[in-house]
Amino acid sequence: MSSLVDDIFMPPLGRLLGRVNFTDFFISLNATHYETLADARKAAAPTINYGQFVNTVINFLIVAFAVYLLVQQVNRWTKKPAPAAAPMTKECPQCAMAIPIKARKCPYCTAQIG
Repeated sequence: MSSLVDDIFMPPLGRLLGRVNFTDFFISLNATHYETLADARKAAAPTINYGQFVNTVINFLIVAFAVYLLVQQVNRWTKKPAPAAAPMTKECPQCAMAIPIKARKCPYCTAQIG
């Protein structure tokens, strides 16, 4: 998944945002200016690497969306339960026996069914 994000999605996103490389965005806490994050790390300077955080959040969102789409497709493949069939019988109001829905007279107690 990281190759999908790093090699497929991030280059067009970087181009769309003006060829921005988020990994080089950082704040040096020792008030010294460094050109790149690698230079700051080489000097063992304390930094806040908010660009890498943004990259990680974007990676997470892309992977989460891909997993969501995968789960949606798998759910389409699963068999859905059949809808409940309409009842075929009803209860006689006089004797409480099950009789066919279309019956007009109970076969058990011969009561007229409305």
